[in-house]
Amino acid sequence: MPFLPVGGQAVIEGVMMRAPSKIAVVVRRADGSTAAMERPFRSVTTRIKPLGLPVVRGAVSLFETILLGVTALNFSADAAARETAPADGAPPPKAGAGTAVVQGVAVLVSLAIGVLVFLVLPARIAPLVHLPGRLPPRIEFGLVDGALRLAAFVGYLSLIALWKDMARVLGYHGAEHKAIHAVEAGAPLTPESVQSFSRFHPRCGTTFLFLVVVISIVVFTFIGRPVGIGPHLLRVACMPLIAGVAFEFIRLSGRHFGHPVVRALTWPGMQFQRLTTREPSLEMCAIAIRSLERVLDDPTVVTLRASGGSREVTFVQ
Repeated sequence: MPFLPVGGQAVIEGVMMRAPSKIAVVVRRADGSTAAMERPFRSVTTRIKPLGLPVVRGAVSLFETILLGVTALNFSADAAARETAPADGAPPPKAGAGTAVVQGVAVLVSLAIGVLVFLVLPARIAPLVHLPGRLPPRIEFGLVDGALRLAAFVGYLSLIALWKDMARVLGYHGAEHKAIHAVEAGAPLTPESVQSFSRFHPRCGTTFLFLVVVISIVVFTFIGRPVGIGPHLLRVACMPLIAGVAFEFIRLSGRHFGHPVVRALTWPGMQFQRLTTREPSLEMCAIAIRSLERVLDDPTVVTLRASGGSREVTFVQ
């Protein structure tokens, strides 16, 4: 079966799954029982036509994914921290205004650090590095700046992979991929069946981020070396556009992944998933299955599964 419009995210001791009209989070508590949360969701790109245009929809979906990810992480953290977590199907605890403010500040600080590490610092260091040969200054700067940004990306993923407390989250990430592979293949949704699939998936957010880095090398080379605040802000302003282009490539790769050229183009990005996923246990696969089953009754998914699936991909895992 070709790809279905289902994606997900690993959270603390659990998995969040997303379909076109709903999301579900299933988390395993310390006592072995599970806590679950479901909520309806409809992307703004389907409700406001201009936001559903190619490239634009990618930038919008990225922000939606961040917001949904924060919601899922909050639920999983609460379930893991409380001795008596909400029962399956219970609504998630409501965060107070103070909590919402703290979360908003945390997201803004994270974005600011990301801009500093991945955009500003490489642009500042690049002029100090000179490549052998006689490359035009703009090309030389673009290549060095891009290489530094790629090195920062690899370093970031490597630190995550070395962080012992993240090992189980990376295992759930692998379980999420395997479960989606299984449903796309029409295989039985049992832990043993799911575990037999690859933990690497072409629509993973890791692959998406790698594409963002690669596309930014081309775009920033055309912009040239930033001097002053204005050019730096221009680079930041280009990031939604770059994310939108990467999103469209993910859609294309999902639609034509069986083609050898597409497989070759997606191969480098998928290799980075060796750092962001781990082989999951059967227990982790079971949690991923429970989360996935909660979104498979989405009308779009039901129709596509009955008709043999669709290669149309609406968002990135």
